[in-house]
Amino acid sequence: MHISTVAAAPAPVRLPFYRQLYFQVLFAITIGVLLGHFEPAFAQTLKPLGDAFIKLVKMIIAPVIFLTIVTGIAGMTQLRTVGRVFVKAMIYFMFFSTLALVVGLVVAHVVQPGAGMNIDASGLDQTEVNGYVQKSHEMSLVGFAMDIIPKTLISPFVGDNILQVLFVAVLFGIALASVGEKGRPILVFLETLTTPVFKLVHMLMKAAPIGAFGAIAFTIGKYGLGSLVNLAWLVGAFYLTSLLFVVVILGGVARLCGFSVLKLARYLKAELLLVLGTSSSESALPSLMEKMEKAGCSKSVVGLVVPTGYSFNLDGTNIYMTLAALFIAQATNTDLSLGHQIALLLVAMISSKGAAGVTGAGFITLAATLAVVPEVPVAGMAIILGVDRFMSECRSLTNFMGNAVATVVVSRWEGALDHPQLTRALDGRDVEPTAVVVKG
Repeated sequence: MHISTVAAAPAPVRLPFYRQLYFQVLFAITIGVLLGHFEPAFAQTLKPLGDAFIKLVKMIIAPVIFLTIVTGIAGMTQLRTVGRVFVKAMIYFMFFSTLALVVGLVVAHVVQPGAGMNIDASGLDQTEVNGYVQKSHEMSLVGFAMDIIPKTLISPFVGDNILQVLFVAVLFGIALASVGEKGRPILVFLETLTTPVFKLVHMLMKAAPIGAFGAIAFTIGKYGLGSLVNLAWLVGAFYLTSLLFVVVILGGVARLCGFSVLKLARYLKAELLLVLGTSSSESALPSLMEKMEKAGCSKSVVGLVVPTGYSFNLDGTNIYMTLAALFIAQATNTDLSLGHQIALLLVAMISSKGAAGVTGAGFITLAATLAVVPEVPVAGMAIILGVDRFMSECRSLTNFMGNAVATVVVSRWEGALDHPQLTRALDGRDVEPTAVVVKG
């Protein structure tokens, strides 16, 4: 296997800082925090701005994933490459997702964030928690597996199930590659269609500062900065653990693969700020796919790894689940044996798969996990409900970085990474993507 590349075009002119997306989003988040703190009542009315932006992005996710995957697979010279990339990605996802669960478990034991709270679970108000518990009942493994298969070939494009779009795109890409020259006109059409679709993505991203402003203003206005005080130990432990996971564990993997995770974070700073503002990693999915391709990752690998990772590679959500579960047990003085904790870990490994990168998914999967491990009282989720929104940002950021690193690692593993282009991109030298061709 080897990689052939087409020379890069001259680098585009760098925009002034005030016209760059990361600065605009950062400025919008700052104004949103201040407004939420000083004018909470008005700030809460701005929630539709954040919701509308997320809906705009979700509107374009299905065609972006479909076009990227189909053109990537159809352009592969050998179809067995598709299966090989998928298997490698799943091996990576399973290992690091499980490692994230173990890290959360270990940190909970070391930090003991819930120790000494002495809360009686029977006296907790479960009114708001019940809604999440009800949703968690729908998250059975069989139901999840059946949900991957859509009702019709086009139904995934009118829903919001990423895995269904991925499923249809992979099948269609394989079918298109199988018909050879007869499918060439369709492939050319889809490749041409990719240009206006990504142009639409760029147009929608111009509204990112408005969406981030509305979302963060609502969060601070409703919950207030003061709501972090009582559970600051849990929130702080979660943020620190997630940071160390990204910097130390993912950073170590990145170093072994010849790049810096900090430089990767800088390269994706606009997307990270967008995720922070909207509390949803899904809001930056189209931009992530485009940027990883520009950073030298093969289109076919990006098309398979990123969408799949959004359901199977949720490092932040996994850390949160075991850490939060043990926090509840500690806060309610619930003793868990080693067997109970292993059962918790195994159930979390299953329930975390398929959780979409959207706000609240982590809380729902936590409810699903606790429902299967009755030793930890589900009612204890009421303790962390008030600050879950703040931890949602950290979950999304960690999930996002985990999938960005995974894309580069799997691309390198597959021999489909343009190292010089990756270096140029992470060093801040803007380049047009070279055409990376994987020959198997």
